[in-house]
Amino acid sequence: MNELSLRVQDHPQDMADLQRAVALLEAPTLTARMANVVGAPLEFAVRKLPNAVSSRIQSVTEAALYKAAQAALLTMDRTQPGKRASPRLHKLAAAASGAVGGAGGLMTLAIELPLSTTIIMRAVADIARSEGFDLNDFATRQACLEVFALGGNSGKDDASETGYYMTRGFTTELMRHFSAELAGSAVKGHGLGLGIGPKEAGKWLAKIVEKVVARFGVVVSEKFAAQAVPVIGAVAGATLNTMFVSYYQDMARGHFIVRRLEKTYGFEPVRLAYQSLAGHMQG
Repeated sequence: MNELSLRVQDHPQDMADLQRAVALLEAPTLTARMANVVGAPLEFAVRKLPNAVSSRIQSVTEAALYKAAQAALLTMDRTQPGKRASPRLHKLAAAASGAVGGAGGLMTLAIELPLSTTIIMRAVADIARSEGFDLNDFATRQACLEVFALGGNSGKDDASETGYYMTRGFTTELMRHFSAELAGSAVKGHGLGLGIGPKEAGKWLAKIVEKVVARFGVVVSEKFAAQAVPVIGAVAGATLNTMFVSYYQDMARGHFIVRRLEKTYGFEPVRLAYQSLAGHMQG
């Protein structure tokens, strides 16, 4: 490792934080956790879903994520970076929305999913703020959306596109292209309050959501299939929703710890230290 990497290791608290982040981000997937609740693998159940149902789930998920990004990120208090997060509150809200959704099929999914996705988005933003990130910042908003890509892989993913840093890479490339369009925009618009005009903000949001939903939609489909299992019903709906928000809270905590350390030590040194720790966990 280079000199900056060693500086990460030379700061015990920062290394402890990075170890915590690796443990959270490399933990069993949301799919595996849901399968434990249902008592069976979910891949087969998802494959059994009719194409029309799968397509509808993806459509509902994309709309829910887009609305959640608007609603949650606009209504959060953006003036107190470092404010302590409230994870229990979001878990209780998620459980309530899941119990309402229950096993009611696509009809209730279209009602419940926007609510539960907004709760998760608020939980993610809450953690970002607690790690000292400014919710007014363009990059912080992007990072909040990135968290939703950490729960599952797209069926179109290349086999090599695995792991935390590979998953993050898809938004980096997208924003590299989009930044050229934003470079000439210095207008302080409304929209998402990103320091760009509403038209540009809407375009950015749509592009990010389109990429993220390819992964987030996978776990939503699995949750839908799990709740369709006989005798699951409202109790499992509440359990699965609590599991959802808990999982994405863990992903957000790990994600924003890593990003906070990158601000201090640089991207590459932290990435190398992360991979070293992850390798030791798997070894």
